[in-house]
Amino acid sequence: MNKTYPSAVDALRDILKDGQKLAVGGFGLCGIPEALIQAVKDLGAQNLTAIANNAGVDGFGLGLLLNSRQVKRMVASYVGENKEFERQFLAGELELEFTPQGTLAEKLRAGGCGIPAFYTKTGVGTLVAEGKEEKEFDGERYIMERAIVSDISLVKAWKADKSGNLIYRYTARNFNPMVAMAGKITVAEVEEIVENGELDPDQIHTPGIYVHRLVLNTTPEKRIEQRTLSAA
Repeated sequence: MNKTYPSAVDALRDILKDGQKLAVGGFGLCGIPEALIQAVKDLGAQNLTAIANNAGVDGFGLGLLLNSRQVKRMVASYVGENKEFERQFLAGELELEFTPQGTLAEKLRAGGCGIPAFYTKTGVGTLVAEGKEEKEFDGERYIMERAIVSDISLVKAWKADKSGNLIYRYTARNFNPMVAMAGKITVAEVEEIVENGELDPDQIHTPGIYVHRLVLNTTPEKRIEQRTLSAA
């Protein structure tokens, strides 16, 4: 089995549609599927719901799709590095569903596990709880959160075999495993693809059963979000 496609555009061309829910891996700019995000921009799908830990930065990551006005709704836990996001939101041009970071991770994981909803203490008594079912367990209040299943999930991994088994490198193993699980169709961008059987099964982070398509990107930019230099 070989799930490899010749380019990011080829991997998305026949599945990306207007109005879809798009889950994207990464934390800040670490571990984001750069080539796949660019392909979404190039293919021009509109009215997308983007589900991610953050909204990228101006002109990079998910910031590309905000600049091109392809995203109508964001589901995220942090959006503070993107001025265009701020402008669109304050102007009423962009919908936002703020979700606590751990809750977002669990919503994605639950979606991948076939769990439709779960209860959490996070957000009880705050704006996060508005309109959500609340129950008491063992004397503590909990709110119900619905799981997330995306139409397409885009993830970034370090290495894959041709069957789609993935290994993430260091902190790029952030939201990517949960995002990969949550997709009806999951497309992975990787830096190296090896033959089936070459990966140590004990080192695989995302089994290939969750991954439908692979794209090779040997030279990702891996931009630094906040570059800090010492005076000396």
